[in-house]
Amino acid sequence: MSGGLAAARRLIVKIGSALLVDEASGDIRRSWLEALVDDIARCRARGQEVLIVSSGAIAVGRRHLGLTDRALKLEEKQAAAATGQIRLAHAYQEALARHGLTVAQILLTPDDTEERRRHLNARATLEQLLALGAVPVINENDTVATAEIRFGDNDRLAARVAQMISADTLVLLSDIDGLYTADPRKDAGAAHVAELHEITPEIEAMAGAAPAGYSSGGMITKLAAARIALAAGCRMAIARGDGLHPLAAIEAGARCTWFLPAAEPRTARKRWIAGMLNPMGALSVDDGAEAALRRGGSLLPAGVVAVEGSFERGDAVAVRNAGGREVARGLSAYSSADARAIAGHKSGEIEAILGYRGRQEMIHRDDLVVI
Repeated sequence: MSGGLAAARRLIVKIGSALLVDEASGDIRRSWLEALVDDIARCRARGQEVLIVSSGAIAVGRRHLGLTDRALKLEEKQAAAATGQIRLAHAYQEALARHGLTVAQILLTPDDTEERRRHLNARATLEQLLALGAVPVINENDTVATAEIRFGDNDRLAARVAQMISADTLVLLSDIDGLYTADPRKDAGAAHVAELHEITPEIEAMAGAAPAGYSSGGMITKLAAARIALAAGCRMAIARGDGLHPLAAIEAGARCTWFLPAAEPRTARKRWIAGMLNPMGALSVDDGAEAALRRGGSLLPAGVVAVEGSFERGDAVAVRNAGGREVARGLSAYSSADARAIAGHKSGEIEAILGYRGRQEMIHRDDLVVI
């Protein structure tokens, strides 16, 4: 594929339990992990941001709790995750430390990616960690999520994270080198699919059942992840990961399947803001603020002359000019009550007015679409 991994600016690598954990012993495959981290360090050295979405906590923890002889109940999985996550995080810490890289652990549930305020908090944390040079390692928060509110697999979690932080590239490392027209384990005539631009019913019909063992995903969940990634403007690859240095192998031309979106991440996010959200309120702005927005700037509190409606931080609001016409739409960095308090004031006065240091912008330009 044109550009390959080297063209990525913000890369997410998803690692499944079957790759990371030896099924027979329950031990982390340290040599495999260190080889993968060598690849990640190379990406970081050339200026790319990298996040890891990693399974494996339950697979590692169950052995240490003596839960290896049967299928686990939900509460047993949660207990295994609690002990396994510590060992998993420590393994990543040691592997990344060899390259002078700092690891950060983030545990998420579906609600954290879909409920707007928690989504914004998680996104802000991840953005700050990347700005500080850390490598976030993300997993589902199995110890608190119930069966009804779990992703159940990290393929879709990885795609939701990509959507959350506007990542441009997602790699799902698997035990297969991509999508085939049928299950190659059962059909010798199955053909490999190198590149796709959409997920059609015909494509979905190609997915087979999940393999036995620690894996909870399979091709069905990978296609679900691809659908999320494409909608977010993020390209995604399904690639074989069981060999050493799997990212280097992809760069060297190893066979994989690429899902290529029609829009860049920011464009897709702007489209989502403009067309899929119902404004919860409105901000009226002066002529100077309108002009700044049309030049590509953010909306500052000083340019806001009136606040309408009741909304919370992260809600969609309309932006209206002096004549009452809607000129933009975006996600407010402040609730309606706080917005009213700081409207017309300079950004440097926000902390004194509200008692806390919020964002300088009422709506940041990344969260705003000019109509």
